[in-house]
Amino acid sequence: MSVTTQTLIEEIKTAPESVQRELFDFVVFLKARLNAQAEGAENLLPLAETAWAADWSTAEEDEAWRDL
Repeated sequence: MSVTTQTLIEEIKTAPESVQRELFDFVVFLKARLNAQAEGAENLLPLAETAWAADWSTAEEDEAWRDL
């Protein structure tokens, strides 16, 4: 295991649950983006929507965007 991987794991272990969830979503998004780039895809919006769906689909988000 690389030093970077070990350091990242230690940082994740000490992060709050909400940060861990966001990090997980971000890693999934980054991996999907990398795969899409490898396949020549240019539209990353569906990947972002999938990765951040849990954060976007909240009552707080709905309220924040209600008047726009």
